[in-house]
Amino acid sequence: MRRIAVPWGVLALWIAVLALAGPFAGKLGDVQHNRAVDYLPASADSTQVAKIQDQLPGGETTELVLVYHRDGGLSSADRAAASDQVADIERELNLVRAPEGVPSKSGDTVMYPVASTSPGQDEKARDAFVNDVRDIAHDTGAGMSVDVGGPGAVATDASEVYQSLDGPLLYTTVAVVALLLILIYRSPFLWLVPLAVAGVADFLSMGVAYGLNQAFGTTISGQSQGVMTILVFGAGTDYALLIVSRYREELRRFERPYDAMRAALRGCGPAVLASSATVAVGLLCLLAADLNSSRGMGPLGAVGVLCALVAMLTLLPAVLVLLGRRVFWPLVPAFGSRPKERRSLFTAMGSSAGRRPLTVLGVGAVLLGALALGAFALPGSLKQEDSFTDKPDSVVAMRTLADAYPEASSQPITVIAPTGKAAEAVATARDTDGVTDVTRGRGGGGWTEINVVAKAAPQTAAETATIEALRDGLDGQGAYVGGPSAEQLDLKDTNARDRLVVVPIVLAAVLLILVALLRSLVAPLLLLAAVVAVWGAALGIGGLVFGPLFGFEGTDPGLGLLSFVFLVALGVDYGIFLMHRMREEVLGGAPTGAAALTALRTTGAVIASAGLVLAATFAVLTSMPLVQLVELGFVIAVGVLLDTFLVRTYLVTSASYALGRKVWWPGPLSRKRDEAAPPSAPEREFVPAP
Repeated sequence: MRRIAVPWGVLALWIAVLALAGPFAGKLGDVQHNRAVDYLPASADSTQVAKIQDQLPGGETTELVLVYHRDGGLSSADRAAASDQVADIERELNLVRAPEGVPSKSGDTVMYPVASTSPGQDEKARDAFVNDVRDIAHDTGAGMSVDVGGPGAVATDASEVYQSLDGPLLYTTVAVVALLLILIYRSPFLWLVPLAVAGVADFLSMGVAYGLNQAFGTTISGQSQGVMTILVFGAGTDYALLIVSRYREELRRFERPYDAMRAALRGCGPAVLASSATVAVGLLCLLAADLNSSRGMGPLGAVGVLCALVAMLTLLPAVLVLLGRRVFWPLVPAFGSRPKERRSLFTAMGSSAGRRPLTVLGVGAVLLGALALGAFALPGSLKQEDSFTDKPDSVVAMRTLADAYPEASSQPITVIAPTGKAAEAVATARDTDGVTDVTRGRGGGGWTEINVVAKAAPQTAAETATIEALRDGLDGQGAYVGGPSAEQLDLKDTNARDRLVVVPIVLAAVLLILVALLRSLVAPLLLLAAVVAVWGAALGIGGLVFGPLFGFEGTDPGLGLLSFVFLVALGVDYGIFLMHRMREEVLGGAPTGAAALTALRTTGAVIASAGLVLAATFAVLTSMPLVQLVELGFVIAVGVLLDTFLVRTYLVTSASYALGRKVWWPGPLSRKRDEAAPPSAPEREFVPAP
């Protein structure tokens, strides 16, 4: 009776949980924030500027630039048409000031700065305002182009891209995972079970993430939500592969599916718990980051992993038990049968690593080191307008402006100064090298807004020097320097600070978990060194392809930190399965070398399948229209593949083989002597199908 009641009870409990989470999961998209200033720490200059601007009369300003252009020069009819459209915008929309046209020296372009305080901080209102301007400022069809650029337009285009990610990202991820599961399981039914359970876990994670936002103000961005979905399906499918593989084995030993599942969970449950805990702890180390977006991604990633873990340890076993053996059709594991005999690829790979362990280790280390050198070829910091794989209207406008107005920036720098020192701040700004124009703007609440126009194009090295010179010159006057370019500079500086703080915390936290689990110091250090080498090599491969092959003009400042955290946490996750099995073999009396080969043979096929699934899910990000997502997905996918098929298979195995009992130092296993030389690997063995 219990064998039937428990699975049905678990299923009923999950239905109740989903009913409670449903209303909250649907609201997650409403609390997304994708403005650069939302990601910055409160101490950043640009954050202070944005907050004070909200308190000025009218609130936050949405700034746009209308760009009218004709190759060969604008005609008088073109200028008249542009003037009429701008007049319509002024008449129909609430603007801060009447737009005035600024013709280029070449005569082929005229720009109209447009600003409004009506949208305020409401991103939806901002997007509606930008789209209204675009509807009015339409192409005349007579050869003159009209593009809407400026910070507000770039923010709207980025917001629309993030909002459009949810559907395609989810569908593509599901399709990729489904295809791989069909190939792995070779069953028309079995693949549906872990995929459906992963979908349930994803739905639950969205509800929990919304709750975190409401309770603790956790930053939710389109990027962090997308990564959470990837982790749910990637990590969840990995756990499912391990559980289903062990369950299939136990079905040959136990007549009743309930008993087989209990044995399977006892066998692989502790390792799954340990590995998921390591990933979650590694991601939670991002809470030490100063950047809001990175700090918010840590809890969201941990939520995704833990929701996947709970679903795979409860809902998946319940569904499999209720479906019985028939879910494995046509390869149904019969009670009392033996698994099909077949040649194992990992037997051959382990044997080659065992014959010349030092040679394999040396060659692998040199290869990873050579690949890591490619990181020096990574392009510089990614500009805001270069963050799209397909260039939207706002980017076209910004590039047209850069070509038509090389003598001045099209994107003002905003200075906020105390009203009593505004005149002094204006004088300081005018005397700053690289500044071409300074005008006073709004005032109120004891603060005055000052618009500074730099000579250099936005987000260039020359403009960055101007911003830094302004901050140095205004230091001591109580003024803040902000604006879109300053925000990007603060993002870069904060990311650099976070790398110095978060990386050591991640390494220390993961090392402590591994030491407690493996009761050794050498083995954890070996695993950490391996995953750090993987991260360096994956980043180096990115440096070799991002510019020459993908045509990217910059690297996201957060790529190094985020890829490090994910690859260390996920890479160690697989190392746990390998080293934990190796330790079991040694405890059973096997020499360390033989134990390393046995661990590789017995875990290799399942973990390789899991690595392929995880790499494929992160590779889905490379199909997204944002450069930072493409770069992150590429580096993590390449790193997982390197770890699965090179580092864990060859380097960790060969290092363990070469070190022998020393790999368990200073634990008690290191003080025992291997009684015999490791036996040669058999040519054939029984390997359970995944």
